[in-house]
Amino acid sequence: MRILVLGATGYLGTHVVQRLRALPGARVLVGGRSPVADVRVDLATDRPQDLASALAAAAPDAVVNCAGATGGDAVTLAEVNARGPAVLCAALRDAAPGARLVHLGSAAEYGPTDPGVRVTESAATRPAGPYGATKLAGTVAVTASGLDAVVLRVGNPVGPGAPPTGLPGRVAALLADAGDDPEAMLRLGDLSAHRDFVDVRDVARAAQLAVTAPGPVPPVLNVGGGDARPVRELVRTLADAAGFRGLIAEEEAGGSTRSAQVSWQCSDITAARGALGWSPSHSLDASAAALWAAARPRARTAKGVPAR
Repeated sequence: MRILVLGATGYLGTHVVQRLRALPGARVLVGGRSPVADVRVDLATDRPQDLASALAAAAPDAVVNCAGATGGDAVTLAEVNARGPAVLCAALRDAAPGARLVHLGSAAEYGPTDPGVRVTESAATRPAGPYGATKLAGTVAVTASGLDAVVLRVGNPVGPGAPPTGLPGRVAALLADAGDDPEAMLRLGDLSAHRDFVDVRDVARAAQLAVTAPGPVPPVLNVGGGDARPVRELVRTLADAAGFRGLIAEEEAGGSTRSAQVSWQCSDITAARGALGWSPSHSLDASAAALWAAARPRARTAKGVPAR
Protein backbone atom coordinates (compact mmCIF):
# COMPACT_ATOMS: atom_id res chain seq x y z
CA MET A 1 0.00 0.00 0.00
CA ARG A 2 1.39 3.38 -1.04
CA ILE A 3 0.47 6.20 1.34
CA LEU A 4 1.35 9.83 0.66
CA VAL A 5 1.55 12.09 3.72
CA LEU A 6 1.43 15.84 3.18
CA GLY A 7 2.68 18.07 5.97
CA ALA A 8 4.79 15.14 7.12
CA THR A 9 7.39 17.22 8.95
CA GLY A 10 4.88 19.08 11.15
CA TYR A 11 3.78 18.19 14.65
CA LEU A 12 0.89 15.92 13.68
CA GLY A 13 2.48 14.76 10.45
CA THR A 14 5.62 13.45 12.16
CA HIS A 15 3.56 11.18 14.37
CA VAL A 16 1.29 10.10 11.52
CA VAL A 17 4.30 9.07 9.40
CA GLN A 18 5.77 7.11 12.28
CA ARG A 19 2.49 5.28 12.82
CA LEU A 20 1.93 4.50 9.14
CA ARG A 21 5.46 3.20 8.65
CA ALA A 22 4.70 0.50 11.20
CA LEU A 23 1.94 -0.90 8.96
CA PRO A 24 2.96 -4.20 7.32
CA GLY A 25 3.49 -3.76 3.59
CA ALA A 26 3.06 0.00 3.64
CA ARG A 27 5.29 2.36 1.70
CA VAL A 28 4.99 5.85 3.09
CA LEU A 29 5.83 8.73 0.76
CA VAL A 30 6.58 12.18 2.15
CA GLY A 31 5.11 15.12 0.28
CA GLY A 32 6.16 18.73 0.77
CA ARG A 33 8.44 21.58 -0.25
CA SER A 34 11.66 20.04 1.10
CA PRO A 35 14.28 19.03 -1.50
CA VAL A 36 14.37 15.58 0.11
CA ALA A 37 10.59 15.04 -0.13
CA ASP A 38 9.51 12.03 -2.16
CA VAL A 39 6.83 14.15 -3.82
CA ARG A 40 7.55 17.88 -4.23
CA VAL A 41 4.31 19.78 -3.63
CA ASP A 42 3.14 23.04 -2.09
CA LEU A 43 -0.61 23.11 -1.51
CA ALA A 44 -0.55 26.87 -0.89
CA THR A 45 0.81 27.75 -4.34
CA ASP A 46 0.75 24.76 -6.73
CA ARG A 47 -1.69 24.80 -9.62
CA PRO A 48 -4.15 21.86 -9.66
CA GLN A 49 -2.72 20.50 -12.90
CA ASP A 50 0.84 20.53 -11.56
CA LEU A 51 -0.24 18.83 -8.36
CA ALA A 52 -2.17 16.27 -10.40
CA SER A 53 0.99 15.41 -12.36
CA ALA A 54 2.92 14.86 -9.12
CA LEU A 55 0.15 12.69 -7.70
CA ALA A 56 -0.11 10.63 -10.87
CA ALA A 57 3.61 9.88 -10.68
CA ALA A 58 3.34 8.91 -7.00
CA ALA A 59 0.27 6.71 -7.60
CA PRO A 60 -0.87 6.67 -3.95
CA ASP A 61 -3.52 4.31 -2.63
CA ALA A 62 -4.21 6.81 0.15
CA VAL A 63 -3.31 10.42 0.97
CA VAL A 64 -3.18 11.85 4.48
CA ASN A 65 -3.22 15.63 4.55
CA CYS A 66 -1.61 16.90 7.75
CA ALA A 67 -0.62 20.23 6.18
CA GLY A 68 -2.08 23.22 7.93
CA ALA A 69 -1.30 26.62 9.38
CA THR A 70 -2.25 27.45 12.97
CA GLY A 71 -0.87 30.99 13.00
CA GLY A 72 -0.14 33.89 10.72
CA ASP A 73 -2.37 36.41 9.02
CA ALA A 74 -5.70 35.60 7.39
CA VAL A 75 -4.11 35.31 3.93
CA THR A 76 -1.60 32.70 5.08
CA LEU A 77 -4.30 30.75 6.90
CA ALA A 78 -6.55 30.81 3.83
CA GLU A 79 -3.80 29.73 1.45
CA VAL A 80 -2.87 26.67 3.48
CA ASN A 81 -6.08 25.68 5.26
CA ALA A 82 -8.69 26.54 2.64
CA ARG A 83 -7.01 26.65 -0.77
CA GLY A 84 -4.74 23.70 0.01
CA PRO A 85 -7.46 21.07 0.52
CA ALA A 86 -9.47 22.41 -2.42
CA VAL A 87 -6.50 22.14 -4.78
CA LEU A 88 -5.64 18.71 -3.40
CA CYS A 89 -9.16 17.41 -4.03
CA ALA A 90 -9.19 18.78 -7.59
CA ALA A 91 -5.84 17.12 -8.31
CA LEU A 92 -6.91 13.81 -6.78
CA ARG A 93 -10.05 13.70 -8.91
CA ASP A 94 -7.86 13.93 -12.00
CA ALA A 95 -4.86 11.83 -10.97
CA ALA A 96 -5.96 9.30 -8.35
CA PRO A 97 -9.75 9.28 -7.97
CA GLY A 98 -9.67 5.89 -6.23
CA ALA A 99 -7.29 6.96 -3.47
CA ARG A 100 -8.70 7.51 -0.01
CA LEU A 101 -8.14 10.99 1.39
CA VAL A 102 -7.79 11.46 5.13
CA HIS A 103 -7.77 15.17 5.98
CA LEU A 104 -6.98 16.55 9.43
CA GLY A 105 -9.50 19.23 10.37
CA SER A 106 -9.97 20.99 13.68
CA ALA A 107 -12.55 21.18 16.46
CA ALA A 108 -12.11 24.97 16.13
CA GLU A 109 -14.52 24.65 13.21
CA TYR A 110 -17.39 24.34 15.69
CA GLY A 111 -16.73 27.64 17.42
CA PRO A 112 -18.56 28.51 20.64
CA THR A 113 -20.66 25.71 22.12
CA ASP A 114 -22.81 25.39 25.22
CA PRO A 115 -20.91 24.49 28.42
CA GLY A 116 -21.34 20.88 29.43
CA VAL A 117 -22.23 19.73 25.89
CA ARG A 118 -20.25 17.24 23.82
CA VAL A 119 -20.71 18.32 20.21
CA THR A 120 -21.42 15.75 17.51
CA GLU A 121 -20.37 15.97 13.89
CA SER A 122 -23.84 17.27 12.96
CA ALA A 123 -23.55 20.30 15.26
CA ALA A 124 -23.62 23.77 13.79
CA THR A 125 -20.25 25.19 12.74
CA ARG A 126 -19.67 28.79 13.85
CA PRO A 127 -15.90 29.32 13.95
CA ALA A 128 -14.78 32.22 16.10
CA GLY A 129 -11.84 33.42 14.03
CA PRO A 130 -9.83 33.07 10.80
CA TYR A 131 -8.19 29.81 11.86
CA GLY A 132 -11.43 27.95 12.48
CA ALA A 133 -13.08 29.56 9.45
CA THR A 134 -10.30 28.53 7.06
CA LYS A 135 -10.19 25.01 8.50
CA LEU A 136 -13.94 24.77 7.97
CA ALA A 137 -13.53 25.90 4.36
CA GLY A 138 -11.02 23.07 3.90
CA THR A 139 -13.45 20.59 5.41
CA VAL A 140 -16.21 21.73 3.04
CA ALA A 141 -13.89 21.30 0.07
CA VAL A 142 -13.11 17.73 1.14
CA THR A 143 -16.65 16.63 2.00
CA ALA A 144 -18.05 18.12 -1.24
CA SER A 145 -15.33 16.61 -3.43
CA GLY A 146 -17.04 13.32 -4.25
CA LEU A 147 -13.86 11.46 -3.30
CA ASP A 148 -13.47 8.57 -0.87
CA ALA A 149 -12.60 11.01 1.89
CA VAL A 150 -12.91 11.60 5.62
CA VAL A 151 -12.14 14.65 7.73
CA LEU A 152 -10.85 13.99 11.24
CA ARG A 153 -11.85 16.96 13.39
CA VAL A 154 -9.00 16.99 15.88
CA GLY A 155 -9.34 18.47 19.38
CA ASN A 156 -6.42 20.16 21.13
CA PRO A 157 -3.41 17.91 20.50
CA VAL A 158 -0.87 17.46 23.27
CA GLY A 159 2.09 15.14 23.69
CA PRO A 160 5.70 14.71 22.62
CA GLY A 161 7.02 17.27 20.17
CA ALA A 162 4.34 19.92 20.77
CA PRO A 163 5.63 23.14 19.14
CA PRO A 164 6.08 26.38 21.09
CA THR A 165 3.48 28.04 18.84
CA GLY A 166 0.77 26.29 20.88
CA LEU A 167 0.12 26.52 24.61
CA PRO A 168 1.34 23.02 25.62
CA GLY A 169 4.66 23.44 23.81
CA ARG A 170 5.07 27.02 24.99
CA VAL A 171 4.51 26.04 28.62
CA ALA A 172 6.98 23.16 28.29
CA ALA A 173 9.58 25.58 26.92
CA LEU A 174 8.96 28.02 29.77
CA LEU A 175 9.30 25.23 32.31
CA ALA A 176 12.57 24.14 30.74
CA ASP A 177 13.88 27.69 30.99
CA ALA A 178 12.76 27.96 34.62
CA GLY A 179 14.54 24.79 35.67
CA ASP A 180 14.47 24.13 39.41
CA ASP A 181 14.46 27.80 40.45
CA PRO A 182 11.89 28.12 43.28
CA GLU A 183 11.64 31.86 42.58
CA ALA A 184 10.69 31.35 38.93
CA MET A 185 7.31 32.62 37.70
CA LEU A 186 5.32 31.53 34.67
CA ARG A 187 3.25 34.45 33.40
CA LEU A 188 0.35 33.15 31.36
CA GLY A 189 -3.05 34.38 30.25
CA ASP A 190 -6.43 33.34 31.60
CA LEU A 191 -6.43 29.54 31.93
CA SER A 192 -10.09 29.05 32.81
CA ALA A 193 -11.25 27.83 29.37
CA HIS A 194 -12.10 24.15 28.98
CA ARG A 195 -10.55 22.22 26.10
CA ASP A 196 -10.80 18.69 24.72
CA PHE A 197 -7.18 17.53 24.87
CA VAL A 198 -6.14 14.50 22.82
CA ASP A 199 -2.73 12.88 22.67
CA VAL A 200 -0.94 13.39 19.36
CA ARG A 201 -0.17 9.66 19.27
CA ASP A 202 -3.89 8.90 19.48
CA VAL A 203 -4.48 11.30 16.57
CA ALA A 204 -1.89 9.41 14.53
CA ARG A 205 -3.62 6.11 15.34
CA ALA A 206 -6.95 7.54 14.22
CA ALA A 207 -5.38 8.58 10.91
CA GLN A 208 -3.92 5.12 10.44
CA LEU A 209 -7.29 3.48 11.13
CA ALA A 210 -9.01 5.88 8.73
CA VAL A 211 -6.53 4.96 5.99
CA THR A 212 -7.03 1.21 6.42
CA ALA A 213 -10.74 1.05 7.30
CA PRO A 214 -12.61 -1.18 4.83
CA GLY A 215 -15.42 0.37 2.83
CA PRO A 216 -16.64 3.95 3.04
CA VAL A 217 -16.31 5.93 6.26
CA PRO A 218 -18.39 8.91 7.46
CA PRO A 219 -17.38 12.23 5.92
CA VAL A 220 -16.48 13.83 9.28
CA LEU A 221 -15.33 12.20 12.52
CA ASN A 222 -14.44 13.88 15.79
CA VAL A 223 -11.06 12.85 17.19
CA GLY A 224 -10.66 14.17 20.72
CA GLY A 225 -10.29 13.10 24.28
CA GLY A 226 -14.06 13.12 24.71
CA ASP A 227 -13.78 15.17 27.89
CA ALA A 228 -13.36 18.89 28.54
CA ARG A 229 -10.58 19.77 30.93
CA PRO A 230 -9.60 23.21 32.24
CA VAL A 231 -6.52 24.58 30.51
CA ARG A 232 -5.30 25.36 34.00
CA GLU A 233 -5.26 21.61 34.72
CA LEU A 234 -3.01 20.93 31.73
CA VAL A 235 -0.57 23.63 32.83
CA ARG A 236 -0.50 22.33 36.39
CA THR A 237 -0.01 18.75 35.16
CA LEU A 238 2.92 19.84 33.00
CA ALA A 239 4.42 21.79 35.89
CA ASP A 240 4.16 18.73 38.15
CA ALA A 241 5.82 16.56 35.50
CA ALA A 242 8.68 19.08 35.32
CA GLY A 243 9.02 19.34 39.09
CA PHE A 244 8.37 23.07 38.85
CA ARG A 245 8.54 24.78 42.24
CA GLY A 246 7.80 28.36 41.22
CA LEU A 247 4.60 30.34 40.77
CA ILE A 248 2.08 30.19 37.92
CA ALA A 249 0.49 33.61 37.42
CA GLU A 250 -2.62 34.11 35.29
CA GLU A 251 -2.93 37.55 33.76
CA GLU A 252 -6.12 38.50 31.96
CA ALA A 253 -4.30 40.75 29.51
CA GLY A 254 -2.20 37.83 28.28
CA GLY A 255 -5.06 35.55 27.27
CA SER A 256 -5.89 34.73 23.67
CA THR A 257 -8.96 36.18 21.98
CA ARG A 258 -10.20 32.70 21.13
CA SER A 259 -10.07 31.57 24.77
CA ALA A 260 -12.42 34.39 25.67
CA GLN A 261 -14.76 33.64 22.75
CA VAL A 262 -14.74 29.85 23.14
CA SER A 263 -14.76 29.03 26.83
CA TRP A 264 -15.85 25.43 26.36
CA GLN A 265 -14.84 22.85 23.78
CA CYS A 266 -15.66 19.16 23.95
CA SER A 267 -16.27 16.64 21.18
CA ASP A 268 -18.50 13.60 21.13
CA ILE A 269 -16.29 10.80 19.83
CA THR A 270 -18.96 8.10 19.57
CA ALA A 271 -18.92 8.10 15.76
CA ALA A 272 -15.14 7.53 15.54
CA ARG A 273 -15.46 4.64 17.96
CA GLY A 274 -18.15 3.06 15.79
CA ALA A 275 -16.61 3.73 12.37
CA LEU A 276 -12.94 3.12 13.17
CA GLY A 277 -12.90 1.22 16.45
CA TRP A 278 -10.93 4.16 17.80
CA SER A 279 -10.87 5.70 21.23
CA PRO A 280 -8.10 7.63 23.02
CA SER A 281 -5.63 5.50 24.94
CA HIS A 282 -3.44 8.13 26.62
CA SER A 283 -4.46 10.07 29.70
CA LEU A 284 -3.72 13.77 30.10
CA ASP A 285 -1.10 12.87 32.73
CA ALA A 286 0.61 10.53 30.26
CA SER A 287 0.50 13.12 27.49
CA ALA A 288 2.01 15.80 29.72
CA ALA A 289 4.72 13.45 30.95
CA ALA A 290 5.64 12.49 27.37
CA LEU A 291 5.68 16.13 26.30
CA TRP A 292 8.00 17.06 29.15
CA ALA A 293 10.25 14.02 28.58
CA ALA A 294 10.70 15.08 24.94
CA ALA A 295 11.15 18.79 25.70
CA ARG A 296 13.64 18.53 28.55
CA PRO A 297 16.59 16.97 26.65
CA ARG A 298 16.30 19.59 23.88
CA ALA A 299 16.27 22.38 26.43
CA ARG A 300 19.28 21.00 28.31
CA THR A 301 21.24 20.62 25.08
CA ALA A 302 20.38 24.19 24.04
CA LYS A 303 21.82 25.43 27.35
CA GLY A 304 24.99 23.42 26.82
CA VAL A 305 24.08 20.77 29.38
CA PRO A 306 24.50 17.19 28.15
CA ALA A 307 21.15 15.38 27.89
CA ARG A 308 20.82 12.39 30.17
